[in-house]
Amino acid sequence: MPVVSPYSPLLAAIPVVRREVEVLGGTTAYWIYGPEDAETTILAVHGFRGEHHGLEPVVAHLPDVRIVSPDLPGFGETPPLPGRRHDLGAYADWLRAFAAAVAPGAIILGHSFGSIVVAAAVAGGLETPRVILVNPIGAPALEGPRGLLTRLAVFYYWSGARLPKGLGDALLRNGLIVRVMSVSMAKTRDRDLRRFIHDQHDTYFSRFADRDVLHDAFLASVSHDVREFAPRIAQPTLLVAAQKDDITPIEAERHLATLFPSAQLVEIPDVGHLIHYETPAPAAEAIRRFLAPSEPGTR
Repeated sequence: MPVVSPYSPLLAAIPVVRREVEVLGGTTAYWIYGPEDAETTILAVHGFRGEHHGLEPVVAHLPDVRIVSPDLPGFGETPPLPGRRHDLGAYADWLRAFAAAVAPGAIILGHSFGSIVVAAAVAGGLETPRVILVNPIGAPALEGPRGLLTRLAVFYYWSGARLPKGLGDALLRNGLIVRVMSVSMAKTRDRDLRRFIHDQHDTYFSRFADRDVLHDAFLASVSHDVREFAPRIAQPTLLVAAQKDDITPIEAERHLATLFPSAQLVEIPDVGHLIHYETPAPAAEAIRRFLAPSEPGTR
C-alpha cells in the first residue's frame, strides 16, 4: 500500500520546476519551489544520504517563499563532481559556485550535514544576507549521545568502501540497515508519520552515486562540525535545534549559538534529528519570524 505524505496537500499547491546547471565541470540537478516573483529566495542544502525530497515538508509550509533545492553532488539526481574527492572542501566549493550561478544573494539554509557545508561555504566567502541551520551539527559526532553508534557507523562505511564492489554496495544499500537508522532517529509516536519517515528513507536514503562518494561524504560529516566556522560567519544566523537530537545534544547547540557573532537559537521540543520530517511547521514558523522585517532593536 502506497505511503501518503501528510504534507502532500500543502506541497501540491506549490509550483515546482526541475532544472540543471553546469557547476565545477559537472551537472547539478535542482528544483525551484514557489512563486518566481517571491520577495525571498532560500537556497536549501539537504543532509547526508538525503536529497531534495527530504526538505519538502518544510517547503510545504513556506508557500510564499522561492526555494532552490539542489541534490548534492553524488546524491539523488546529481552525479559526482568530476576529478574531485568529495570532501568538505569540494562541497563548499560546489555550493559557492552553485549559488553564484543559480541564486546569487539568496538566503542559505542547511540541514544536518548540509549545515556543515553551508557553514564552510559562508565562512569561505559565499555571499548571503542570512544563514539558517536546521539540526546543525554543533559538536563532533563521535562525542554525541550515541558516540558508540557513530563509531559503528564509521566501521560500516569503511567496510562498505573496502569490501568487493558488489558486497560493499549491497551492504551500504541494505534495506534492513537503512530501516534501523530510520527507527533510531524518529521520535514521533504518530504511526502514520513514522510510516512516512521510514518510507522516505527506504526510497531516498540509498540514492547515492557510488560507495566512494558515500564514504568521502561520511568522513566529511564526522570530521567537521559547525563550531569551526561559526566565528567567521558575520551574517545573522538562525539555529533551529531539536531538544532530543541524538547527534548533537541541545546543550551543545546552546553553546554553538554563542560562537556566532550574531545568532539566535530556536529549540523545538519532542523531536530529534528529523525536524524536517516531524516538526516542519514549527521550523517554518521560526524561519518566518527570522526573515520578517522588524523595527530596529525589536529582534
